Amino acid sequence: MPELLRSIAARLRRLIGNRRRAPRYRVRLPFTVTLPDAPPLVPGSRRPVSVDGHTRDISASGLALIVPTIRIGDRYLTGHDRLQVALELPTGPVQIIALPVRYEPLEEDDEDAGFLIGVRIGEMGEVDRARYLKYLDRLRREKRWRA
Repeated sequence: MPELLRSIAARLRRLIGNRRRAPRYRVRLPFTVTLPDAPPLVPGSRRPVSVDGHTRDISASGLALIVPTIRIGDRYLTGHDRLQVALELPTGPVQIIALPVRYEPLEEDDEDAGFLIGVRIGEMGEVDRARYLKYLDRLRREKRWRA
């Protein structure tokens, strides 16, 4: 079913125009997401302070994040206006302040399990942004983009 919806959305984009401003690259990169305002972990607490996941695709303006759970402890990731993402590029990690724009549970028969969170890239340090854009340029040269 999700594949049917994606194909319908792709056809609509071709008919009425693609609103996406930046090409997306399908690549699976590990990341860790935390809430910037999360309190430190109390010794003996079982509450996680971060969630690990991987990307489905990336672009110059945003990321599609796959996470196994939508919560960190009792707080919903999508209930916050900012997420801190440590994205592992092949050249090392970059720090991103990301703005969640949508989320959806993934179907059980999907290749990924859990939740997809679409985020827009908010803030990045200059050095991290330069390394990230250089990586996107490498993907572009390898023609790893997707519609």
